[in-house]
Amino acid sequence: MIVTTTPTLEGMKITAYLNIVFGEVIIGTDIGRDFAAGFTNLFGGRSSEYEEALTDARQEAIKEMKKRAAAMGANAVVGVDIDYEALGQMMMVTASGTAVAVEFLEEE
Repeated sequence: MIVTTTPTLEGMKITAYLNIVFGEVIIGTDIGRDFAAGFTNLFGGRSSEYEEALTDARQEAIKEMKKRAAAMGANAVVGVDIDYEALGQMMMVTASGTAVAVEFLEEE
């Protein structure tokens, strides 16, 4: 499954636009992560615990989006966008794009 932020794929032809597709993941905070992040905030620097959690959530959102696109018969997702939103003590990560069918163009 090809996933790209661009609207087209070089060397390929989009043969069908299937639908908008999403993948969502909601992650909660926990006491241990909050405690470690509190020290980071106090002394400065980056919170590796939160960064790791966001990276994992982003990867899971993309994985879910690809799974839904494949179920539609897509072999690519174009125009992908990743959004983050705080929901109280939770964080929602959403991957969205357009599920498409593509074929390779023959070289001349």
